[in-house]
Formats: sequence, structure tokens, C-alpha cells
Amino acid sequence: MAPRNILFIHGMYMNGESWNPWIERADSRDFTAVAPSWPFHQGDPKFLRNHPDPALGELQFHHLVEFYKKYIDALQEQPLLVGHSVGGLIAQKLINDGYGTAAVCISPAPPQGIFSFAPEFLKANLPHLNFFAGIAPLEMTEKRFHETFCNTMNRADSDAAFERYVVPESRRVPQSILSRQGRIKFKRSHAPLFFIAGDSDNLIPLSLVNKNVRAYRKSEGKMDFRAFAKRSHFICNQPGWEEVADATFHWLDAHV
Repeated sequence: MAPRNILFIHGMYMNGESWNPWIERADSRDFTAVAPSWPFHQGDPKFLRNHPDPALGELQFHHLVEFYKKYIDALQEQPLLVGHSVGGLIAQKLINDGYGTAAVCISPAPPQGIFSFAPEFLKANLPHLNFFAGIAPLEMTEKRFHETFCNTMNRADSDAAFERYVVPESRRVPQSILSRQGRIKFKRSHAPLFFIAGDSDNLIPLSLVNKNVRAYRKSEGKMDFRAFAKRSHFICNQPGWEEVADATFHWLDAHV
């Protein structure tokens, strides 16, 4: 029987807890799923916000890629990958390097060389790309979370999501993606890829995901893309997330 194991990969300011609703839904679709948290991201989000590990500030993108490679190496078979935001780019990188049997990249952070000058993208991303701010762990605020992640939700629901999910972050993760650490060799043949985007995403605009997808135009490998209406960067947890999850699982069903 083909493998039906899913490895969920979260993005910045989140940890594995954010995938719990998806894990339950995956189980109902006869998948087996896990969502390990990045280094220094394990634990209750509220505790982590109050007690950020100083070592978090040193975390870079290549550390995350190696973390998941070691995790996959310990498995009996290559998993299916589902990643969101920076987690989506990690999934891209893993597939690029021969890890994973297929991947769904949801609102993935852009690889090295793919950029946007859209005002909403610059406003949402420049605070955590500030190279002059040192390496102290970066704290998200309720206001900024609403503007960058949950702009299609009301403020009360956004604040509730912040309380439930948000953790401190390393600004060196997005900074290092701008270096060779974030490079994707787009001409390399690849396992099946499915890109998903939200049309109201300020952090990773739809146009940026389109650029990412088009970069694979000369590669050999299955490539699919779908955009969802009225979805922000919080696409995996905002109301209506079930539709996105079901589209993900339906696509995976066709590739296992």
C-alpha cells in the first residue's frame, strides 16, 4: 500500500499546535499525520511568549531544513509533506533535495530571488527582515498579527487566534532565506507539488505565489495550483480552513 503518512510543517510565529485541527481531519481521511515543532518552538504558546529561549534568535533557515531531513531520515518511509508559509518553502526545499513523495505548499514564503514590491508585502515583512535589530527573539503583537495574518477576520477573533497559537520567532529565519539557504533549483525534476494561495494574503500575496509557481515552468514534475477567495495568511486556521484542508487531502489522495 502506498504511504499515507503526512508530515505537517508550520511557519513563523507558530508551532506544531497550529496543525492539530488538520491532524484530526487527516485521521478521518485515513492519513497518519504528525506536526513536530521547530527547535525552540516546542510547548504552550502562551508560556513561550512569556519565556522565549534566548537561543531562538540564532535559528536560521538551514537549521530548519536539516531538522526536517533528520526527522525524515528516522522514518521507515518517505512522507507526504504539507507546509505553510516558511513551512511551505521548507517543503519546497525538501522536495528539491529528494525528500518527500509529494508536497502541498500553502502560501509559501518566496525562495531566494523571488520578491515582490507590493506595498502590503513590504509593510508586512520589513519588520522581521530588519538587519539592524540584532538577534534577540522577535515578538509578534496582536495588532501586527491582525494586519499581517488575520486581515480578513475581525479583531476579536484575530486576538483569540493570537492567544491560542502565536509564539516568538527568530528574525534570522527570513533573513537567511534571502541568502543561498533559500535557493531552489527550479530546473531540477521533482516529486508532485501543489501550491495553494489566498487572494487576500498581505504577508505572501497571491502574485508572489504565482511567481514561485512559474519559476518551475522548465522543470519536469507534476505541478498544480489553486487560489482560495477571501483567505488571508491565516488560511490554515481561519474560518473555512476545512475547505483548504479537504482540497489538500483530495490532492494527496490522487498522488499516493
